[in-house]
Amino acid sequence: MKEYEVYSSLKVPKNSKIIVRLDGRNFHQLARDLDLIKPYDDNFYNVFSCVCEDLFKEFSPIFVYAFSDEISMLFDNVPFNGRIEKIDSVMASFAASSFAINYNTKFRKPPAFDSRVIPILDDNILEYFKWRQDESWRNCVNSHGICYLKSKYPNNVSNDKINGMSLSDIHELLFKNGINLNNIDTYKKRGIAVYRKNKKIVGFNKKENKEQVSYRSYVCTDWNLEKFSRDFFSKIGVLK
Repeated sequence: MKEYEVYSSLKVPKNSKIIVRLDGRNFHQLARDLDLIKPYDDNFYNVFSCVCEDLFKEFSPIFVYAFSDEISMLFDNVPFNGRIEKIDSVMASFAASSFAINYNTKFRKPPAFDSRVIPILDDNILEYFKWRQDESWRNCVNSHGICYLKSKYPNNVSNDKINGMSLSDIHELLFKNGINLNNIDTYKKRGIAVYRKNKKIVGFNKKENKEQVSYRSYVCTDWNLEKFSRDFFSKIGVLK
């Protein structure tokens, strides 16, 4: 019966880097079920950062980026021998389990994620993550915009109003009403990331009778991301 598993042999190209992107399934409903604070719920994002850390420690990507209900993981050593079915199923289920454990509440329906594999060249890594960070900013502006409008108008009127507005229009509306998006938490505008950083360790070499400097890597969860650039990815070792 093994021959019926027609997709089990699908693999990513050898010696390639990949991005695995996870998206929360029907998280709009989940947000209503959990009565999350809008436009951003701090507890939700604390839990989401824990999910990112769990994924990083379990599967060893070189970079994890998250905003809203999506997570993008960059791999240079492709797990599961590149088997796409395995990558998609295990990582999505692991993320859902981590979310449920870290949230530690009773869900009306079990949380779930979908997963997709994206082969990527070094030349396109920065382009990809800038694209997702730009989407994080759009999500931030729209979330604050719709939240403000719903505080003034019925839901259907608010939705109609925001559908006809550009990002700059929404930004201006918020600013005129005392909401300056430049002053909100950085993670709400640019997302969060998990990656390895080097920490400077100053010790004492008794044999040589002098101070000795070494560096130790640790897992960093960055809530104050700068705008993605080649310099940023070079600095953290993602790009050469």
